[in-house]
Amino acid sequence: MNFSIRGQQIEVTEALRDYVDKKLSRLDKYFEAPPTSEGYVTLSVVRGLHTVEVTIPLTGVMLRAEDRSDDMYASIDAVVDKLERQIRKHKTKINRKFRQEGSLKSLFVENGASVAVDEADNDDLEVVRTKRFTMKPMDVEEAILQMNMVGHNFFVFSNIDTKELNVVYRRNDGKYGLIEQD
Repeated sequence: MNFSIRGQQIEVTEALRDYVDKKLSRLDKYFEAPPTSEGYVTLSVVRGLHTVEVTIPLTGVMLRAEDRSDDMYASIDAVVDKLERQIRKHKTKINRKFRQEGSLKSLFVENGASVAVDEADNDDLEVVRTKRFTMKPMDVEEAILQMNMVGHNFFVFSNIDTKELNVVYRRNDGKYGLIEQD
């Protein structure tokens, strides 16, 4: 798999590039054929924290992981571990849903190079609480205020301008994001 590696406020040295390539090549063992899509890696340093973001678009799924630490190499290792966990979870989900041949199951190696999925990974998929509520139409600013009042990191609302379901969320940098339907 090819990766586009870029740096924000950091120069991507050849040593860093080689380390990222070496670590991300561990993911190849999970695929029948190497994915043809290009993955994206962003390395950045903000206030002494080394951040690594990896996005891998695949057929039917988008793998994405991010990690921050005081050491760039430790962040790269943690991101690869997160991506491996995501792949194993997704593979388990696919195998549960699609038992017939010719499904998305063929995207992943059957035994994942002898990597077994623990039961702990399966426990994360259980819904432990369901909430139902009526959504009052509101603008984005009001939704952010509501989110802050309830103390959550995100808030689902009906956008008064577009009449669609939107989500506002608090980003790690303290600013806000908006998710709109396509």
